[in-house]
Amino acid sequence: MSAAEVTAAEIARLAGVGRAAVSNWRRRHADFPKPVGGTETSPSFALAEVERWLRDQGKLAEVPLRERVWQQLSAHPAGAVTALVHAGCALLLVHHRPSGWPALGAVSDARLAEVLPGALEEVLTFRFGAPRAVRTPSPDELAPSVPLLRGAAALAAETGARQAFEFLLGRHLDANPRQYTLTPAEPAALMAALIGPAGTVLDPASGTGTLLRAVDRPGALHAQEADPDLAALTALRLALHTDADVRAAAGDALRADAFPELAADAVLCHPPFNERNWGHDELAYDPRWEYGLPARTESELAWVQHALARLRPGGTAVLLMPPAAASRRSGRRVRAGLLRRGALRAVVALPAGAAPPYGIPLHLWVLRRPGPAERPSPELLLVDTATAEPAAAGRDRLDWQAIRAAVLDAWQPFERQGSVPETPGVSRCVPVIELLDDDVDLAPARHLPPPAAGGGAAGLDAVRERLTQTLRRTGELTPPPSPASPAAAPVHRPGTTVGELARAGALVMHSGGIGGGALGEDVPVLTEQDVLSGKAPSGALPDGPDEEPVRLEAGDVVVPVLGAGTIVRVVDEATAGAALGRNLQLLRPDPQTLDPWFLAGFLRGSANQRQASSYASTATRLDVRRLQIPRLPLAEQRRYGERFRTLAEFEEALRLAGRLGERLVQGMYDGLTDGSLRPE
Repeated sequence: MSAAEVTAAEIARLAGVGRAAVSNWRRRHADFPKPVGGTETSPSFALAEVERWLRDQGKLAEVPLRERVWQQLSAHPAGAVTALVHAGCALLLVHHRPSGWPALGAVSDARLAEVLPGALEEVLTFRFGAPRAVRTPSPDELAPSVPLLRGAAALAAETGARQAFEFLLGRHLDANPRQYTLTPAEPAALMAALIGPAGTVLDPASGTGTLLRAVDRPGALHAQEADPDLAALTALRLALHTDADVRAAAGDALRADAFPELAADAVLCHPPFNERNWGHDELAYDPRWEYGLPARTESELAWVQHALARLRPGGTAVLLMPPAAASRRSGRRVRAGLLRRGALRAVVALPAGAAPPYGIPLHLWVLRRPGPAERPSPELLLVDTATAEPAAAGRDRLDWQAIRAAVLDAWQPFERQGSVPETPGVSRCVPVIELLDDDVDLAPARHLPPPAAGGGAAGLDAVRERLTQTLRRTGELTPPPSPASPAAAPVHRPGTTVGELARAGALVMHSGGIGGGALGEDVPVLTEQDVLSGKAPSGALPDGPDEEPVRLEAGDVVVPVLGAGTIVRVVDEATAGAALGRNLQLLRPDPQTLDPWFLAGFLRGSANQRQASSYASTATRLDVRRLQIPRLPLAEQRRYGERFRTLAEFEEALRLAGRLGERLVQGMYDGLTDGSLRPE
């Protein structure tokens, strides 16, 4: 995107409206500016043309200062990252020399570009020492940034320098989601809690500095990052966040360690995963490999040993690791060395969705640098939260309070006492001797069998009671016999199609899967599988495209368009507000014309679905517009609708009874096989 272009989301911010309004303007106004860049699903528009159109239409809101500063930053001729570094330097100056900025800001733009480097050099040297990751920009480099710096200083006066930089950095990261691998705040907070109080903390692959920001009252923070621009941003972010000493350097910590003499109290690290070119050949005789030379395919074990090498004796390191690092045969010798020396203290399995890559349940490794005469710990703590129940549906809705409690409730007594009682299915201290077999497999799931499906005898009694109640309810809901039609053949009523109803305005149709999560909206998505299984929305918005998702309302009728099933769902109040997922068609009936349950019931007819389906490809596809509905008065529709509604309630009760029955049966099997139940 060029400097003078804006996306639909940015137009919405300019006008103070939602993205749906911008989409409507594009459809309804022939004179709305045409796209000048971007893609078909996420176009960009000329900023000057958009502002002119909004002003002519009376839709141009007073642009908030933060939005104006962001536009200046994103439109910087040297790029957003350079502009962000310049803004961060100015905000650091405002933060540490608040009384000096008014005098600087009073001079002309040209004069400010000349005198600012001297003031920045002074504050950067004071904050970071030398050498440092943040270079003082020259007057020529600062000249295009002066309007941005004035705006950033004004924003700092409103919100504070720290908050101003966090806003600009966060907006930049949101706008470039595939450019950075970010560590979410929740696992960062858990990792910081595992190290406990620490004076000097190092992150050798610091990224955007999230892990070091999570440390509580550190004395000194050391950060190294291979990307020089990211290293500078991290240094500025940390310097604005804390008064602790900040030392940040650019470079690959494995090949060019910036802190070779450091003896830190703690190390936090989210290393890059699955790197083949991490320096295996040139670092073969490096003294950091105390526990064995990592294989070429085991870059994560190189980071583990680097972290241990930078700890003082007794210091703690916590690394976010891929689960394969606990099991791959190529790493078993290093894992065995870590266990024998007592360096690896705990392995914690997190649920999928905790951190990128979100589809994999990552691990936390907790390590401790052994002292010279220290006896190794005889046990390894294993904690498994990978099967933790989500707090709500969809990704990024994990119950972090429960995860944090499960991990710390096991780790803190283990750290003090060297052992902790087993919590079935959650945590267990495993003797190291049991792990030193041919595989040295440290995956918690292998050594922590899950608790019985029914939760023991008491849990099974509760499941049995609930199943009994549900079966009684299904009996009450079993449909009574209906009188047969007097005609021998099926009744042929005057009818219409969904397409004709849509053209007449009796209902509105929407297709699912259009919206994206570019603005980070926390919206659950009703997926095709949710509709088929009768479950709550479990999906999450994808990254982009930059369009408003279709939001569900109570009374909407949702129809899957793939497969040969006859499932149709009427949206209730609990599901309203979720977004419509892919391969789903939404019908929004006018309640003064169409009863939603009447509509849904007739859409489920087998013959109706067969005649509206296409079998030309390997998957059956339903043309919802061809589905037929009888023409009946609204009062008659409601009679049918009430019967269809009770049928849906009966169907849901049957589903619940099936799930409870499966749970009871599996719980009985588990209880009898693990000894918690007796066969009598």
